[in-house]
Amino acid sequence: MVNSFRGSVNLDVRDSVPDWAPYEQPKAPEGTPNVVYIVLDDVGFAGLGCYGGMIDTPNIDRIAARGVRYNEWHTTALCSPTRSCLLTGRNHTTNGMACITEGAAGFPNGNGHIPPECATLAEVLVERGFSTAAVGKWHLTAEDEMNMASTKANWPLGRGFERFYGFLGAETNQWYPDLVHDNHPVEQPYSPEEGYHLSADLTDKAITYIDDVKSIAPGRPVFLYYALGCAHAPHHVPKEWIEKYKGRFDAGYEGARETMLARQKELGIVSQDTELPPVNPLGIPQTRVGPNGEAFPALDETTRWDTMTTDEQVLSSRMAEVYAGFLSHGDHQIGRLVDHLDEIGQLDNTIIVVVSDNGASGEGGPNGSVNEMLFMNGIPDTMANNMTALDELGGLKTYNHYSTGWAMAFNTPFKMWKRYASFEGGTADPCIISWPAGINAKNEVREQYHHAIDIVPTILDCLDVAEPAVVRGVTQIPIQGVSMRYSFDGADEPSKRDTQFYSMLGTRAIYHDGWKAVTTHPAIGGWGHFEQDTWELYHSAVDRAELHDLAAENPAKLTELIGLWFYEAGVNHAFPLDDRTALEIFLTPRPQLVPARNRYIYRPGGAEVPESVAVNIRNRSYTIAAQVDIAEGSTPQGVLFAHGSRFGGHSLYVKDNRLVYVYSFVGITEQRIVATEDLPTGTNLLLSASFDKTGEQPPGVAQGTLSLYYGDKKVGEGHLQTQPGKFAIGGEGLNIGRDGGAPVTGDYPGDAPWALTGAILHRVAVDVSGEPFVDLEREAVAMFARE
Repeated sequence: MVNSFRGSVNLDVRDSVPDWAPYEQPKAPEGTPNVVYIVLDDVGFAGLGCYGGMIDTPNIDRIAARGVRYNEWHTTALCSPTRSCLLTGRNHTTNGMACITEGAAGFPNGNGHIPPECATLAEVLVERGFSTAAVGKWHLTAEDEMNMASTKANWPLGRGFERFYGFLGAETNQWYPDLVHDNHPVEQPYSPEEGYHLSADLTDKAITYIDDVKSIAPGRPVFLYYALGCAHAPHHVPKEWIEKYKGRFDAGYEGARETMLARQKELGIVSQDTELPPVNPLGIPQTRVGPNGEAFPALDETTRWDTMTTDEQVLSSRMAEVYAGFLSHGDHQIGRLVDHLDEIGQLDNTIIVVVSDNGASGEGGPNGSVNEMLFMNGIPDTMANNMTALDELGGLKTYNHYSTGWAMAFNTPFKMWKRYASFEGGTADPCIISWPAGINAKNEVREQYHHAIDIVPTILDCLDVAEPAVVRGVTQIPIQGVSMRYSFDGADEPSKRDTQFYSMLGTRAIYHDGWKAVTTHPAIGGWGHFEQDTWELYHSAVDRAELHDLAAENPAKLTELIGLWFYEAGVNHAFPLDDRTALEIFLTPRPQLVPARNRYIYRPGGAEVPESVAVNIRNRSYTIAAQVDIAEGSTPQGVLFAHGSRFGGHSLYVKDNRLVYVYSFVGITEQRIVATEDLPTGTNLLLSASFDKTGEQPPGVAQGTLSLYYGDKKVGEGHLQTQPGKFAIGGEGLNIGRDGGAPVTGDYPGDAPWALTGAILHRVAVDVSGEPFVDLEREAVAMFARE
């Protein structure tokens, strides 16, 4: 700044001339529009009313009525990868986001870190006079950095956003979210019983952040990244929103597809000759095998509606009603935000971009799920188990997700769903852009082919901001997207995107000039042998639903596109390809700030410890020992140690003057062991639970005996099995002296957060060395005595 000073400096300030220019904060040109990204989650092509869907989304439809919506806009088919594209304008593998951040693999294409050479839109705009804020889902931080001991360089405040309120990971409980405010974790402001829901809370914060700026500087533009958890699982929503849809989906997902296709044709979203693919477009899963005889993933099968029992149909329809209610509730929150922009006179000069990050999700499998963590643990849902939760769907006791049949329906008229980058069901998504001050068109459809990487250059074009060569002192990789602005008022303009490559979880595709080549390799199927993949060819310009494979008729075109895919994959660092199963991916060893150890010491009062950096008890023996003081005549109760939730987790707590241990096995079975004797009194008491693994059945599921101890005296035991995978994809970490978020069990005494009372908790040690408990107990006594 000294070199840019243009004043004069003399001995006396009275003889000097100041120059404030080098020291002023950047200011945007007068009249610069605000920018609002509204990023939906797992909302497929047919999810919105203005795209022909059966779900009421009047507020999103209102945004579309004031702008244009695209019917050929695409994503990567998965969360983190698409979000990286939306914020940088580069392809996901260039961004190091070949998978979600929790699935990073340690290669340039999939390391879970957006490089500084790929600046975010926030980093660009904050240097040009914008106030920036992110609200909601982030999912762009590597798992090993989502904790209080880690660098915050890749948290939102490290990537150009000045404010943040939301959650860092893939998903969170909508009733009990895992919240971060700026750079520190916080508790939700009130409980579900008091009316709390995450979508409403996020919208409150978004409105507050806008007002914080506009009340001081009305002309200062705002970039708001508003990313609700809606409509990613768990599908949580107040019951009155579910009831609005009672009976709407009773005809089933195959009937719903017909209804939505007709609506799409009426709205001009698809051509009149569009037809529907079969519900199992890759063939009957039982008949398909991999190169070495591997089975086709059972979770990617769709059950025909007419083969289901009446009770099964009722349950399936209810799951769709819950999802619809969740999306409509999210739309209502979007309406609150839009109304506020209107009320403060900012709406007309705000560029609003509404998108989804991928197609509707098939992670519920053919039966749907009342606990999505089953999928992440490689455990199939059973219809019998799901039936027991019919009346609880959407509420506090389920972590629910609809079936693959509804994923196909909400992706009408396309094949497959989220995770499948090969087919439109995974990648074709809603995209709406509204800017009344800059777009003349109203309520019009645009047919130009575009991708998530095209949003950043579009915004820069609208703001008359040149692509920066250097951001924060780092030379930039050129933006790979193209501006869509030409199409705002140019319905007949040819598309400026000629080519787009796709690669996700073993699935592949390439689009070029109206043609598309795809592989039929299943996502996360574990097949490998990519050189043996079958490729199909579609003339997608006239066959959007990809029904007519022309590979045999036009082998030259197919060969050309396969070669183009490998070229684009090389340019974008897309190798190696990874189709390992979800469980294999999530259990891959990843860097840790410190090496794993045999003993972990935790003390009360600290922040929740994320699962990725907490003690790992999976498939091994372990001991949990709490050091407490209990006075004579006191009545202690509450949590000593808790990790996870009712959907998968374990807890050591005190109730009715007894020590209790609960392990919730993926939410299916609550295993509870209660001490047979009352608690002792005194100082430096050790209250312990020790699991002795005796075997595995099935592989990865540890079986053994859990024993409770007061000191070295055994006071209870019972058989226990532990789940093979994580308790949660994101959130629901480890707590000491309380249980934050959703509880592990409904058996706790008292009220949330079920904090320990009537005793003093000094610390909790968790040992995973496998040493006999009695030796650990004696060592702990000696250690505590020394301290």
